[in-house]
Parts: sequence; structure tokens; C-alpha cells
Amino acid sequence: MAEEKYEGFGTTAIHAAQEPNPLHGAVMPGIEMATTYAQKSPGVHRGFEYSRTSNPTRVVLENLIAALEKGKYGLCFASGSAATASITSILRTGDHIVSIDDVYGGTNRYFQNIAVKVNGMKVSFCELAGSNGASNLENFISTCSSNNKPKMIWIETPTNPMLKCVDIAAICKVAHKYGIIVAVDNTFATPYNQQPITLGADIVVHSITKYLNGHSDVVMGVAVTNSLEIKDKLAFVQNSIGAIPSPFDCYMVIRGIKTLHVRMKRHAENALKVAKWLESHPKIEKVYYPHLPSHPNYNIAKRTMKSGGGMITFLLKGGITESRAFLENLKLFTLAESLGAVESLAEHPAIMTHASVPPKQRKEIGILDNLVRLSIGIENVDDIMKDLKLALNHVGNTSKL
Repeated sequence: MAEEKYEGFGTTAIHAAQEPNPLHGAVMPGIEMATTYAQKSPGVHRGFEYSRTSNPTRVVLENLIAALEKGKYGLCFASGSAATASITSILRTGDHIVSIDDVYGGTNRYFQNIAVKVNGMKVSFCELAGSNGASNLENFISTCSSNNKPKMIWIETPTNPMLKCVDIAAICKVAHKYGIIVAVDNTFATPYNQQPITLGADIVVHSITKYLNGHSDVVMGVAVTNSLEIKDKLAFVQNSIGAIPSPFDCYMVIRGIKTLHVRMKRHAENALKVAKWLESHPKIEKVYYPHLPSHPNYNIAKRTMKSGGGMITFLLKGGITESRAFLENLKLFTLAESLGAVESLAEHPAIMTHASVPPKQRKEIGILDNLVRLSIGIENVDDIMKDLKLALNHVGNTSKL
């Protein structure tokens, strides 16, 4: 269980849940590789029995992330997708999940192909972003029969890849009126920018792989909650399914989180400069960035997020030919899936991260052939913009800038 000790976010990121080793004074948590632990008597142990159930290094990380999210309990999983599957596993066959329409492709794939087809759940997609999100949810719930009332609301904010922003407090107010659990994927924003539990969320989920780790070398997920009941259910799933991270990976994330506040500040500074520049470029049709005044949910983003984060999505003028020309000519940016690392990444959602989303749904959301997603790194911003400028010079016939 996390204990909030520090006022500053950066201080919490560096020190929470960690004390020098009482035996030899090491200032970093140890990597405890043991799979099993000695017991004084059958069933009498010192907090650890078996490393699938709990591990000392993992506990440090779980408590650290809980502290960053201002939550009480954290539970780490082998990936963000494993965290998603584990959270929905606290529900029952036949239960109804309402998800925001724009979500990570892997989440959409899991909901439609595993939660529904394998686990027998019901999943509905609904527009929950923007100023009408809460009323849309209220209206949707009112159309559900008593035996089809949703049991969980699933939100991403900002969403992946369209960067739509949700009024978390308003959604939670509606959901809780009907006794519905609210889970918020906070991967894109991170707790540096917003802490959904303080706005009413019951569960916060992250793909740790992204910003929390920040170095493209660990795959992991986490769920955070203030509810002991939810925590106990998640711990049961965590232990029963066993989709847990290794102690070494936990150590790597603890190390990465120590610079989260520094990295996120630089990500956001760079991204805002790039977004403003892209918005004025003649080969760009539309730019989506939460802290641009032109963003449709700008007022929500400015109220709920400290910064606009490090993600930018934009529409090129053209189609797949222009997208390929741009992406194939990037040099500093790496054309790759994932996001949130120190290096800048670019990808084509329709072909890459969201290829598993049904084409009709992709089109309705706005994931078109000319849509590009950028994860802005913490390199020198002049180098980032130079690379984008050179790549855009290869797009279409517009005269070079």
C-alpha cells in the first residue's frame, strides 16, 4: 500500500516507496530474483511466499506508481494488455463494458475478440470525449435494460490515436450514480499531467512500456486503485493468471520513473513547438494536440492536464501515397510502433497500431490513410523540426519551404 509522503511530484518520483537498504545502505532497491521464500512455520512467512504472488522489487514499483497516481494500491502486470485483460477479469460473463470509441488498437482487439467472443461479455463503444461526453453516457445508459446495465466504463484520455480528451470528473459523476466502475487509461497523459483517481476514477491503468519507463526497453502494465475491494479482486487475478513482470524489469522501471517529471516537461515543450509549426505547414490538413487552441477539446485539456503531453496526430493533405512518402523519408524519427520514449517515433495508425480495428470503425473514428502519429522525444527541438521539414519536402508537389 502506497503512502503519500511528499508534496512535489518529482520528489515522489525519486523517493516514494524507497528507503536505503537496512543491511548495507544501498540507495536503490535490490533486484530480488528469488522465486520462493523461507517460512518460519507452515503458513508463517515474512510477507512473501512465492514470486508470482508477490516480489519485493515489484512491490516497490507498485507502491511507487500508486503514490504518483495518488492512489493506495498498485498492481503490476506483464504488459499493458495484460493489465487491461486482468481489470476486465474482475467482471463476470454477460457483464457490459462501455468503452470510449477511440482506444488503442490492442484494447479494441481484446474487447471485440476476447472479452466478447471468449469471455461472453458485452462491449459497446460510445463517444465519451468532449463537453457532451457525460450526457452521451447518461443517454446511453438510459437505453440499456436493467439486466444490460453497464458494469464498467473504459476511458482513454487523451485517446489513441485521435487525442480526444475526456472530462473525467463528469463521466465519473454519471457512472457512479448508477454504481458503475470507471477505469481510465492514463498512458498518454501520465500522472505528471493528470491523476484520474483525484477526479473520481476507480481504476487507473497504464502501459508502463510507454512514458513511465520511457526508454523502449521494458514491456509492462499497471493498475492503480483506492478501493480495497477492487485491489483484492485484481490481486486474485494477478496471482491466478500469473501475467507478472520480472524483478529486473521492475527495477528498470523504478530507475526510469526517477526522471519522469524531467522527461515529461521536455516532451511537452518540444511537442507544443512542433504542433504549432505543423499547424502552419501547407502540406498539413489538420493537427491534433490537446494544448493547441484549435483542438476540439482544448478547454477540457487545459483544465485537466498540466501540459499537452508528447503525442501529436495530424492529417497530411493527400492519402496513403503522401503518408508513405513522409514516413519513409524521416531520419531522426524512427518508424516504429509504441511511444513515450526519449527518442522520437512516428507511425501510421491505420496500417500499424490500429490495423486490427475494423475498417468501418477506423473510418468513423477518423483513422484515415493520411493520418500520422508522432511521439515527440526529448532531443533538441531544432533537430526534430528539421527532420520533419525534410520529410515533408518529399510529400506531394507543394513547393519546398
